Amino acid sequence: MRRRVCRTCAVRAAAVVLVAGLGCLGGLAGCGPITYVGDVRRASAAVDEARAAQAEKYAPYWWTRATQYLHKAREVAAHADFQGADRFGRLAAEAARHAAEDARIAARDPSKLPLDVAPDVAPAKDAPVAPARDLPPARASPAPAKQPAPRAAPAKDTRPPRVAPAKDPP
Repeated sequence: MRRRVCRTCAVRAAAVVLVAGLGCLGGLAGCGPITYVGDVRRASAAVDEARAAQAEKYAPYWWTRATQYLHKAREVAAHADFQGADRFGRLAAEAARHAAEDARIAARDPSKLPLDVAPDVAPAKDAPVAPARDLPPARASPAPAKQPAPRAAPAKDTRPPRVAPAKDPP
């Protein structure tokens, strides 16, 4: 024997099931670890691509930014702050894409290299640029070593010795 259900009840039940299903899917889509893993994987792949393009050499700013953001994303995720880790992962991926792009441009055109990459320039000398007028002249011999101060004797205890109170005889 088949049970009859009114049409209104059936529609309501279907709507409840549909809303519950969409709520579960929406909850899983916004779940912190799930989005974090995807963003950090993309960032890691982008950093590997930038490494292959020699971004360390040709785009040091973007390379450093990408690697540091990736490290920070993993560090923040270790503290279960997946929203922050997701943000740092996206920033790392963006910086890695900039690094790879700048590295490819600089590899094709050497005039686009950063200013600090100049292999033919000798390092600066350690001598000061101009002598300082208010500095004392340098000594020819080192200063004599000071004798260590003698150790002071520990202070004596001037309090009278502690005596236990006398017991009354039983």
